[in-house]
Amino acid sequence: MAEDMKQAALDYHANPRPGKISMELTKPAETSRDLSLAYSPGVAEPVREIARDPELAYKYTAKGNLVAVISNGSAILGLGNLGPLASKPVMEGKSLLFKRFAGIDSIDLEVDSESPQAFIDTVKRIAITFGGINLEDIKAPECFEIESALIELCDIPVFHDDQHGTAIVTVAGMLNALELAGKSIEEARTVCLGAGAAAISCVKLLVSCGMKPENILMLDSKGVIHTGRSDLNQYKAAFAVETDCRTLDDAIQGADVFLGLSGPNLLSPEQLARMADNPIVFACSNPDPEIRPEKAKEARPDVIMATGRSDYPNQVNNVLGFPFIFRGALDVRATRINEEMKVAAAYALKDLAKEPVPQEVMDAYGVSSMKFGRDYIIPKPMDARLMGVVSAAVAKAAVDSGVARLPYPAHYPLNSMDDIVF
Repeated sequence: MAEDMKQAALDYHANPRPGKISMELTKPAETSRDLSLAYSPGVAEPVREIARDPELAYKYTAKGNLVAVISNGSAILGLGNLGPLASKPVMEGKSLLFKRFAGIDSIDLEVDSESPQAFIDTVKRIAITFGGINLEDIKAPECFEIESALIELCDIPVFHDDQHGTAIVTVAGMLNALELAGKSIEEARTVCLGAGAAAISCVKLLVSCGMKPENILMLDSKGVIHTGRSDLNQYKAAFAVETDCRTLDDAIQGADVFLGLSGPNLLSPEQLARMADNPIVFACSNPDPEIRPEKAKEARPDVIMATGRSDYPNQVNNVLGFPFIFRGALDVRATRINEEMKVAAAYALKDLAKEPVPQEVMDAYGVSSMKFGRDYIIPKPMDARLMGVVSAAVAKAAVDSGVARLPYPAHYPLNSMDDIVF
């Protein structure tokens, strides 16, 4: 079966032509007049206009609907540092998802950089080309430095999806899971196994939504991150707490929530059994979760479970977020994607999961029933309502928080690709 999937994946990427994306023409180019307008001499007119007013680049070029997906290949999926060229299939895939789900044109860029600063310098110099930048598969902790620097250097949204996309979808599902479990976010005791980019961003967004930092125990490969450790970088140190817990075995006792962004099979059924009533387990290691749902439910029938896999309920899937977050940000010409916009996206996803599910979504997943509950706390990627709901929430938050350069769009909410105004 694994060999069949391997060959199918290779064939998919190779045939009938290599790769997953291509360019398309948006203007006629059939006659001599067409060409004279597209290039010389007609192209001189928009050039002069943009030189006079740079904002007119959004009127006369594709900039406003163009996102760059950029990586140095230092943390490719779960495969590690395989270099920028090896990351290209992933970046093309991200570009495909931008187009498929939100009508956003996207191009992948793989940067062979010798240092974080070289990467920052490269991206800064080309940022003027794009309406937004999606950073991808960059290892921690340099991803924090890179994103932070580029947010300040660029006047367009810069978003590291491995951090914030994961966090937004995780928090949406977590809020619903807490409600179903009868637990409040303010009082929930949480154990986060993993202290990389995604884990740190998830915990930060949970705190933004009301979780108390003193109720969170984060663990890295050396154990609990506590105030007595002297080996913590600045990003991990922000989550150090005063505690006697040193191991996962210590931390898990009586915990309400387990959030795993680490590796396979690291939470045992015995540890899960010692969690509080109605435990919430987000085992997001991919492709193999920290604990298999079958084992989790055998150990705790009352568990509310999510994973990163599509073959189990409650998949934490970034495609629920990033296409629509950028759609909303681009449509109000936001200068950045701030915390208010991330929280708005998370709450929009949370609320959508409670709405009646359209028949076409159930048909797409081959089920006769789908409704809010323990096996449905996060919307499905094929739900066409995502674009309208999430992009509208993000656009409104951008306007309300003062980072938008355009007003809330009159054509919102978006019901289909046909509603997008370029």
